[in-house]
Amino acid sequence: MSLYHVQKLIYQLNRDPSVRKQYEENFDALLAGFELTAEELRAIRDPDIGLLYVMGVNGQLLMHYAALRGYEWDAYIEAMRQGEQRYGPVRTGLYKRAGGSP
Repeated sequence: MSLYHVQKLIYQLNRDPSVRKQYEENFDALLAGFELTAEELRAIRDPDIGLLYVMGVNGQLLMHYAALRGYEWDAYIEAMRQGEQRYGPVRTGLYKRAGGSP
């Protein structure tokens, strides 16, 4: 898993207007510029916020990506809860070390 690349992509989508424009115009070309596994690509494309959370994506990054993809706050929180139910506990990252859930 390449958590670094997933988070880098999401960070850039959140912060860089040129990356956001590429997202809007040619999402597949944007994704091709990152070393992502098939599971990560699916989670980003769908978007599967719960899976991204379980993969270990930082919540500060993830909440902005969820908003970009049309999630309201309550739906974002629920997606993380459902992610743990569907995919199991957080695999890595801050929330794995903290042992907590949203």
